[in-house]
Amino acid sequence: MQLKKLCEFCDEFLKVDSFEDYCPNGLQVEANPRVEKIVCGVTASQALIEAAITAGADTLLVHHGYFWKGEAQPLTGVKGRRIGSLIKNNINLLAYHLPLDAHPEVGNNVQLGAIMDWSIEASFGEQNLLLAGSPAQPRSLQELARDIETRLAARVLAIDAGDHAVTRLAWCTGAAQGFIEAAAERGVDAFVSGEVSEPTYHLAREMGIHYIAAGHHATERYGIQALAAEIADRFGISQQFIDIPNPV
Repeated sequence: MQLKKLCEFCDEFLKVDSFEDYCPNGLQVEANPRVEKIVCGVTASQALIEAAITAGADTLLVHHGYFWKGEAQPLTGVKGRRIGSLIKNNINLLAYHLPLDAHPEVGNNVQLGAIMDWSIEASFGEQNLLLAGSPAQPRSLQELARDIETRLAARVLAIDAGDHAVTRLAWCTGAAQGFIEAAAERGVDAFVSGEVSEPTYHLAREMGIHYIAAGHHATERYGIQALAAEIADRFGISQQFIDIPNPV
C-alpha cells in the first residue's frame, strides 16, 4: 500500500488532531513511498531499528519516536545515527504517543485493562487519559501486585497506603505517576501506572491510595501491537512486533 494511505488511516483512526502532545504524531521519517512490511515496537531505539533492518521492514511503527519538545534539534549524535540508519535502509518511521495511549479500542490503557482483566467504567482526567474500573475480584495490594507481575512478566514497585482492599482502581500507562491526585479524587482504592517519582510515595500515603509502578515499557507494549494488527487486518500488510526489553 502507499505510505500516504497508511498515514491517513492512522491519523484519522487515532484522531491525532484531538490531542495536545509533547511530540509530532504520525509520519516522522519518510524514506519509502510503499509499505509492504511493518515492524512495530515500543521505542525507536537503535536496537529496534537494527532489528527492523534485519527483518526486512520498510516501515517502523512505534509509540515513542523522536522530536520531543525541549530536545536539541540538530540531527547529530544518537538521533543523527538513528535517523541516518532509517533513511539509508529506506525505512519509514511512524510514531503515535498520546493518541495511542487513549484510543478506546487499540490504546495502551484499554489494552492493559484487557491483559489484566479489569473492567472499564469510565475515562477521566487530562485529555481523558486515565481509566477507572475494577479488578475481576477484590484483591489486597500484594495480590494485585503479584497478578500484574505475572501477567506482564515485569517487576513492580507497590506503595502501601493502608490495609484497604482494592475493589476499584484507576490506571494510565507510561510516566503517568503525576496523575495520582486525579486518581485519588476519583475515589479509587489504587492507581497503577508505569513509573514512580520520589513525591509519589508521600502523596500515596497521605491521600490513602495504593500506588503500583508496573514499568513504563511493560505497560506500553500492547497498544502498538493492537494498532499494527488492526492495520494488517484492514489492508493485508505484513506486520511483526519486536520487543526490545527495558526494565524501566
